[in-house]
Amino acid sequence: MQADSKAAAGQLEHIWGLAGGDAKALNQVTLTGDEPALPGIYNVGVQAQAAIAATGLAAAEIHKVRGGPAQTVSLSMRHAAATFRSESYIRVDGKPTRDFFDSIHGFYKCGDGGWVQVHANYPAHRMAVAELLHCPYSREGVQKVFDGMTAQAVEDLLAANKLPVARMRSETEWNAHPHSAALDAQPVLILEKIGEADPRPLPAAGARPLEGLRILDLTKVIAGPVCGRTLAEHGADVLQITAAHLAHVMPLVIDANRGKRSAYLDLRKATEVERLKALAADADVFVQGYRPGTLAARGLGPEHLAELRPGIVYVSLSAFGHQGPWAQRRGFDSIVQTASGIGHAGGVAAGRDGMKHLPCQALDHASGYLMALGAIMGRLKQSQEGGSWLARVSLARTGRWLQSLGKQDALGAEDMTIDAISDLIEDYGPTAFGHMTGVKPAAQLSATPGRWATKSVPPGMHRAEWR
Repeated sequence: MQADSKAAAGQLEHIWGLAGGDAKALNQVTLTGDEPALPGIYNVGVQAQAAIAATGLAAAEIHKVRGGPAQTVSLSMRHAAATFRSESYIRVDGKPTRDFFDSIHGFYKCGDGGWVQVHANYPAHRMAVAELLHCPYSREGVQKVFDGMTAQAVEDLLAANKLPVARMRSETEWNAHPHSAALDAQPVLILEKIGEADPRPLPAAGARPLEGLRILDLTKVIAGPVCGRTLAEHGADVLQITAAHLAHVMPLVIDANRGKRSAYLDLRKATEVERLKALAADADVFVQGYRPGTLAARGLGPEHLAELRPGIVYVSLSAFGHQGPWAQRRGFDSIVQTASGIGHAGGVAAGRDGMKHLPCQALDHASGYLMALGAIMGRLKQSQEGGSWLARVSLARTGRWLQSLGKQDALGAEDMTIDAISDLIEDYGPTAFGHMTGVKPAAQLSATPGRWATKSVPPGMHRAEWR
């Protein structure tokens, strides 16, 4: 039986409840479409539609509370699925952005017949893998070492050295893993009060739902940047903070920096940490995706900022959640897919030895929209109840959510080429990268249609200051 928008509506109701939303607001949402939205065995379309609709509804609700008009939210599953592939549909000067995978990055079969995935898109990771293994800097060099190791030994070695890696597990194995149990004890979105503060009134309604709200975006790759891009879509002032010495995957930057400004601060320097704290003192929302403990060591953890800026909403992304035996482990969307059985189940369905991952980075994108939902609803709660608020999202818990939606037999479904979704593509004209086109905002708000007021920019294009 195919999943449809009724299934997505049920999931929307669930995550809307986790965010503390008014159940009556769900009557303003119209969802259309059916699975399969993309070829695969998981109901990615259901997850995409629910996550994006929840964020659109949150934007509509906060605007209404600020004195804006009541409005409806509509979303097709097809548009939602295309948005979960947004980086794949970006075109610059009519061409796809380049493939960003390094040769060392990828899947390896080990000496015991088990599989591992090594994530090595960043120079520090791939160089560290070659140095740790004492092998030539090449896929062949890495494979030769792994030929003499078990998959579990590879995972243990690389993880102990703080490198992103996962052994391929089946869903049954992951269900029995202690960390899986820890994830299941947590909701997919955690929104909790972490400090006392007087309510800070929301600015009077502007033309857009989040106009006048200031967001600090300290994230990279996909999930966190999607959060900031989504808040910008609804009018927030989003200032991305990164640094010149940090590596960036530029095709992802091109996609996710729509609507943002971007500035450099080197958090290795005490003076620049203080500059960031000064920005945070005037921010509504602080979004971060650094590995656990990194910002807290610089006095930028949730409790620190709740003291510095009482009433702040702190949004935190991690790979494996904040509790459980793998809470400190590093990871990415694809690493979670490998560890959790998603890749294995896809491989079994495809009749292959090894993994077949999802048709998009669904865990990243869904997590990004959950983060944006937490940011908006946290700010709304703050204005009504006071307090400082913390929203937590993890890729692994988002993966458990996807797995809970069941499976479908749709590996052979027709894929959505860019020509097939030409009606969902918009033209941004000349940008710093070239002439750019991409997927337009998916959640359709009847009175305040989503849009990006500024074009995508390279990292560090602006001053680290509020407008």
